[in-house]
Parts: sequence; C-alpha cells; structure tokens
Amino acid sequence: MTISSPQIIIPDSYSIKAQTQTAWNRIEEPMWQGNEEDIRKGLPFNLLSPNWQMFLLGDGAPTRHLQLLTQSKISVDVIAMNPIGEDDDNAPSDIAAIAAPRIRRQIWLRSEQTGEVFSHATSWWSETTMQKYLKDPSLPIWVSLNQKYTELYRDLKGIYKGSCPNVAEVFGYPEIDTYWGRHYLLWHGGEPITMIYEIYSPAIGKYLGSSSL
Repeated sequence: MTISSPQIIIPDSYSIKAQTQTAWNRIEEPMWQGNEEDIRKGLPFNLLSPNWQMFLLGDGAPTRHLQLLTQSKISVDVIAMNPIGEDDDNAPSDIAAIAAPRIRRQIWLRSEQTGEVFSHATSWWSETTMQKYLKDPSLPIWVSLNQKYTELYRDLKGIYKGSCPNVAEVFGYPEIDTYWGRHYLLWHGGEPITMIYEIYSPAIGKYLGSSSL
C-alpha cells in the first residue's frame, strides 16, 4: 500500500484484508440521526443517557477520554490508508471542507490491557495536511497534534444510531446490533484539518452505563 508522500510513515502491520479494503464503514440507514442543532441542545435522556452525551457530544479527544475511563493505554490499529483523490467517497457532505487530493485513514481503537475494541474511525485528510500534522499515522491524532502544541476545535456535525454489520464481529457483542456514531471536523488556526467519522462499541457501556435511560 502506498501513498504519494514519502514523508508519511506507513505502518508495516496492515493485514491483507486491510490492504485490499476500498470501502469504509458507516451506520447505514440510521434508525435515528441528529444534526448540529440537536447536538447543541442535547438529546432526550431516553434516547442517550447523560454520561454518553458527555462522551459523544463533548469536544474532548475520544482517545484521551477512553484512556481516562478505562485506565488503560489506548492503541491505534491502522487498518487502511487509501488515496482517494478528489472523490467525495460517499462521505458526509462536510468532506468538501477538506482540500483534495485526499487520503482516507481507517483505524480501530483498543485497550492495550484487555484487548477490547472501543471504536472504529475513518478520517479524511488532504495530502499536504497529513504531511504536516500526521506523519506517523500509527499514533492517536490527539497525540500527534499535542506534540506540536496544536490548538483544536472539534466541530460536531452529525450523530447517528443504527446498524453497521461490518464492525459487529470486531466489537464482539452479537446480542447488540445497533451502535452510536458521529462525524465532525477538526479545526486549527481557522482551517479544517480533517473530517472524522466514528462508530462506538457497546463495550463503552461497561464504563459509562447504559446508553439510554
């Protein structure tokens, strides 16, 4: 697997499945979804509990939050990095804020201590921005940016509840087939540097409690 810039470090640990993967995972036909206004107001507690709202609707780094919740180091398993050029990649329309040519990066976040997988994330970067801010894609985004003392604004755009069969086996909760997801832009210096789409595992419920009251 190659991308255009030799300055970006690509991990050697991709599986064959990851190398041939061309699609990305999203919540298809959501049973519920909300927009920026819903996120600003907050959701009814019978839909999403206060603890989950603090996690999903807040502006902190999810990797850092998971580390604090689980008292475990959180590892990034990079499963694919694909140049997509000027393609909109069937992504949320906010991808238009990310300059082409673009690279799509897909990861799992998991506990180094227990091996539990907590989330799946897809992010889209312009090639030039990735060269500047994410030279080592195996690091969590917040770690890479903190190394540069980069101030960030997390601009939440959409939140979703629904199924995503492609992540079910890795999450490992066969009795639960609906998940929460969200997408947002990360801004720095008045410019969007990446768009991220995340899907969260029911495993987080061990630490946050039920997702609804």
